[in-house]
Amino acid sequence: MTSAGPAAHTAGLDALVIDACLEGRRALLTARGELVHGGTDTLGDALAALPPDITAVEVDLAGVSFLDTTGLACLDLLSEYGRRHGVRVTTRGWRGQPRRVLELVGLDTRNPLRTGAAAAPDPAVRTASAVARERAEQLDLLRLEIAQLRHALDSRPVIDQARGVLMAAHGCTPDQAWEILREASQHSNTKLHRIAAAITASATPDGPPPPEPLRRALRTAAAHHAP
Repeated sequence: MTSAGPAAHTAGLDALVIDACLEGRRALLTARGELVHGGTDTLGDALAALPPDITAVEVDLAGVSFLDTTGLACLDLLSEYGRRHGVRVTTRGWRGQPRRVLELVGLDTRNPLRTGAAAAPDPAVRTASAVARERAEQLDLLRLEIAQLRHALDSRPVIDQARGVLMAAHGCTPDQAWEILREASQHSNTKLHRIAAAITASATPDGPPPPEPLRRALRTAAAHHAP
C-alpha cells in the first residue's frame, strides 16, 4: 500500500510518500519526502487503509528530508490513532533537519509521541517554543560576536604599536608590517595580539626580547615581506 501527497510549501520539492508493510498484526509505515502542510492527509489515508485488527504501528521517518511546524501535526494524528484504536504507535529514524525541529520544540527524538491519557502539546505551543529557542541561539551568537569585537578593539592598539616597531626596524610599509605579524603568527602558532605585545615590550628600554621561536618566525616573515 502506498499513499502520496504533494509537497505543498514549494512546488517541485519532494512529495510525501508513505509505504505500508504488514508483518502479522504489526504495520510498518515507511515515509519519504517532506513532512509539511498537507502531510496529515497523506498520513491519514495510510492509517485509514490499515486493517482493523493490527496491534502495533511503527513509522520509519529516515527518508523524510524536511519537516516544518505544520508537519508536526502528524505526531498528533499518530497519537490520536493509537488512542482511538488502542494500538501502540511508535516512530523511528528521525535525523537531519526533522530531528533538529524535534529538538527545537523540546520533544524526545527517541519517542516524540504522547500516547495514553496525555495529549500531545498544542502546535501553537510547539511553534512558540521553537521560536524562543531560535531567538536564544541567535542571542548567544550575538553575544559571542560582541565579545570577539571587544577583544579585537582591545588588541588593536598594541597591534598598531607593533606594526610601528616593525616599520622602523625594517623600513617597511604598514601593509608589509601587517603581513610580517600575520605570517609570524601562523609559523609560530601564536595569537597575533601576543606577538604584537612581545614586539612592543621588546621596544621599550630594557624590555625583554621575544622568545627565540618567535624571533625566528619574525625573521623569516620579515625576509619574505620587508623591502
